[in-house]
Amino acid sequence: MKTVPFGSATAPAVIAGMMRIDDKDDALIRDLYAAARTAGIDFFDHADIYGGSMHFCEARFADALQLSASERDEIVLQTKCGIVPAEGMFDFSYEHIIAQVEGSLAALRTDRIDVLLLHRPDALVEPEEVARAFDELEAAGKVRAFGVSNHTPRQIDLLRTAVRQPLIANQLQLSITHAPIIAQPIAMNMAGEEQSVVRDGGGIVEYCRINGITIQAWSPFQGGFFTGVFLGNPEYAELNEVIDRLAKSYGVTPIAIATAWITRHPAHMQVVLGTTTPERVRDAAVGADIELTRAEWYELFRAGGHLLP
Repeated sequence: MKTVPFGSATAPAVIAGMMRIDDKDDALIRDLYAAARTAGIDFFDHADIYGGSMHFCEARFADALQLSASERDEIVLQTKCGIVPAEGMFDFSYEHIIAQVEGSLAALRTDRIDVLLLHRPDALVEPEEVARAFDELEAAGKVRAFGVSNHTPRQIDLLRTAVRQPLIANQLQLSITHAPIIAQPIAMNMAGEEQSVVRDGGGIVEYCRINGITIQAWSPFQGGFFTGVFLGNPEYAELNEVIDRLAKSYGVTPIAIATAWITRHPAHMQVVLGTTTPERVRDAAVGADIELTRAEWYELFRAGGHLLP
């Protein structure tokens, strides 16, 4: 498994997302975990809201795996906080961050969170409160590293006015067909073109590269915002024709090519898998080690429906 820069260390280019394990039994969760580890994935992504109630999927993960202390040391546990579904709001207050981390620690049956991300941006954020929470969690050894999710460059800059820890990750939606963070700059300054509209605050990919922030691509196989996968979908016939041809050429499955399109980018991104099928985990992971040519990458970009001026 190819690795990418991650803070002051490295991490696998593919990570296992645990959002959909809520209705899976212990045996399947163990099989999913084993498939990930065998594929070279030692990085597991959670969020406090996954599973329909606070900390549900975190608890399912811990209950199913019953990790020993030594095995816990072999993996990276990442979780997120800040969304409060029960009240229809986002909350980056000191009190909420501290409470949610304590809840995640208990649910995951661990003494530390390796990476804590702030989930969706809180419009009422006070950077000083975030900084106070981060300082306290770091000093207590409860969180080792910090980052964000779905944040624009300016939102990150605002946090950095008070937060002293490096923000080492930004988890953003990205797939071949849902790629505004890549496609928009290519069509910049083209009046009347939908693709030229800035949706991320402007240049989030370049901003992350400049500042050493690892982009984590979530929903890497979704056609749009939870609209269903594009792989094998007749609505994306042209794209699938290209994917299938490349998959045959490289001797892999189509999901590997969809993974490779993201990991080929020089930003050294991570792909966050959402599948709960062990075989798909293994097949997708293979894609991280495929180096698409420039021509192949752009052919997929065009087939994905994006304008190349």
